[in-house]
Amino acid sequence: MAKITIFTEPYRKQMIRLSGVVITFNEERNIEKCLQSLVSVVDEIVVVDSFSTDSTKSICEQYNVTFIEQKFLGYIEQKNFALNQASNDHVVSLDGDEALSETLQKSIIELKENWKFDGYYCNRFNNFCGQWIKYSDWYPNKKLRVFNRRKAQWQGINPHDNVVLNDSKRKAGYLKGDILHWTYQTYSEFNLKTEHFSNVAAKAYFDLGKTAPIWKIAINPTWAFLKAYFLRFGFLDGLNGLVICVQTANITFLKYTKLRALIENQH
Repeated sequence: MAKITIFTEPYRKQMIRLSGVVITFNEERNIEKCLQSLVSVVDEIVVVDSFSTDSTKSICEQYNVTFIEQKFLGYIEQKNFALNQASNDHVVSLDGDEALSETLQKSIIELKENWKFDGYYCNRFNNFCGQWIKYSDWYPNKKLRVFNRRKAQWQGINPHDNVVLNDSKRKAGYLKGDILHWTYQTYSEFNLKTEHFSNVAAKAYFDLGKTAPIWKIAINPTWAFLKAYFLRFGFLDGLNGLVICVQTANITFLKYTKLRALIENQH
């Protein structure tokens, strides 16, 4: 009997499908950069918008996105709501003022054929008043933003949200490239956001039953400045580095003084 040889193609892992998930509110300045960085990487883009009053919606409509309007639920809650709107379990989660660098785009495209971990960290590179900030607490600003949404979710204390794997046995990898983040264009804008974020943080701390003794109001802001400016070399970013580190201390100071006022007002 003649011997029959059967030739088969080498086994090839199935390429995963990715969803890009973005939350927005009045992001006409940045949203196009965000979407352009995603279109060649993901298989769908979901934008959850908090009823923007600028041209955010019309810009998004120029792209093939699923655009959902949802009243703002809170930073953590809104981002978890957005995750639930995705069609795929594997996601790239961004804010409207963020975008993937070219290197990170390539890393994620390669990852689609070789997904090994439950999630992946990337560095976030922040642009402040036109300057890319390389030191202080702003870089490397490690973020878990590429992950399986069944194995991770947004957690933290508003407004400081972060993605956390939902089991200590879950494993995370690291991707080359940066998430590019356009923060504030002016010092005035930075001041307004500091006021806003300190209000949100104070209320979140109050709801959690945290306290604000005098020593925290004095020591925590001082340590926040010293750590960012000296230990993490914020001084190497020049004047903007100083501004950022002073504001880091200021938001800590405002958070605890506002928390103390909330506690005193309840009595």
